[in-house]
Amino acid sequence: MHAPKMALVLLAALAMLAPAAPAAGEARSSEVVYVIPIRGMIEPALLYVVRRGVEEAQAVNARAVAFVMDTPGGTVEAASDIVRTIQGVDRPTYTFVEKNAFSAGAIIALSTKHIYMAPGSVIGDAMPILMTPFGGVQPLPEDLQEKTVSGVAALIRAAAEAGGHNKELAEKMVRREMELKIGNEVICPEGRLLTLTNQEAERKIGRDGGNLLSDGTVADVDEMLRQVGLGGLEIKEIQVTWAEHVARFVAALAPLFLIAGLLGIWIELKTPGFGLPGTLGILCLAVFFWGHHIAGLAGWEDILIFLLGIILLFIEVFLIPGFGVVGIAGIVLMLWAVLAAMIQHIPGGPWIPAWGDVQVPLLKLSSSLVATTVIGVLLGRYLPQTQLFGRLVLQQSTSRQEGFAASSDTRSLLGLEGRALSALRPAGDGLFGDRKLDVVTRGEFLAAGTPIRIVESHGNRIIVEAAGGASGRNE
Repeated sequence: MHAPKMALVLLAALAMLAPAAPAAGEARSSEVVYVIPIRGMIEPALLYVVRRGVEEAQAVNARAVAFVMDTPGGTVEAASDIVRTIQGVDRPTYTFVEKNAFSAGAIIALSTKHIYMAPGSVIGDAMPILMTPFGGVQPLPEDLQEKTVSGVAALIRAAAEAGGHNKELAEKMVRREMELKIGNEVICPEGRLLTLTNQEAERKIGRDGGNLLSDGTVADVDEMLRQVGLGGLEIKEIQVTWAEHVARFVAALAPLFLIAGLLGIWIELKTPGFGLPGTLGILCLAVFFWGHHIAGLAGWEDILIFLLGIILLFIEVFLIPGFGVVGIAGIVLMLWAVLAAMIQHIPGGPWIPAWGDVQVPLLKLSSSLVATTVIGVLLGRYLPQTQLFGRLVLQQSTSRQEGFAASSDTRSLLGLEGRALSALRPAGDGLFGDRKLDVVTRGEFLAAGTPIRIVESHGNRIIVEAAGGASGRNE
């Protein structure tokens, strides 16, 4: 029982670790610009970092919020939530493209009022692709392609409109079949997705001579702020905590942690007692759950449901023989908590999530369950044949012919008659001559002193019946 207890303690301790909130005595000043990094893959855990930075900026009445971007892209769901967060900012917003702003990064950049780019940086190509639960890329099925592209195109148009940028230019980053033409100049022909270098993005275009997309090329954030008249102000850069780094790592590998956790528990349910597979399974689920809690996706109610599921599962395994309602209820609660931990929770939003917010988490959980089943079947079929399994399991059999016996041979007692020394209900004591034996009936009650006869013998299990009954037999 030490391993399960340690797993529960570790889960509770990990769940309680959260990034520290801003100090209550932090100076509130309007002479500050908040800088929020958007680097690496854009996934749900990044939303917490962005939301935390925006809330701090709003709380101290910052003059502006700037995003420093270098990303290959990420999930549309995370980009959509970040865009909604930026749209709620009631002060100037800027994006500084440090190197790359592809896909979801381009969508987020377009939602800010001003875009500046570093020399050699690139923005564009927001064509949606389908990612497998393990991080691979596969082509979109034809029946889903237009639906997916249409949704992303609408999102990037809305982002561009909110940021005050050209909506057709934004949509050209998603649709290669359209032509982008401003005035008489073709900016991007059919058959190509729009991707712009820093020089292409800031070139003058149209009759008014405005920049195509970028407000200018600058070396760093300091130069950008000087150009917009915010130079000399205090710069408050949001630091991604170690816990948030771990949360982003966990979110990126969420299906793998789910599969490992579910597989460990599945193996444990298939074997007696509780050991290493169950402990590792719970730890993997704990890491998964803790990462989503740190990322601001899982609330305390999800953690409590998860812990309740573990407790019910332990009660079923250790206290209740067999496996029934209590164990099934525990598994259902654990799966529900895992699903709820992956669903986006927007502050002030509806308590019941929309179906669109549930689809991706449900797909991840379903694919993890399918993968767990497949791996479990393969392990059950091929693991016993491996050399490692042979070292862990006793392969030699012990048979009676080889001289091994779990109990003495009592077949010679068949047919002996005696009397019941005690009441047989159905087990008790019998006396056969001067030999006292532990005996049992086939279920009937025999009073003390009743004449009995041995009718079956299975090692230490000696079956009797009232004398004068059926003939004895050995099975």
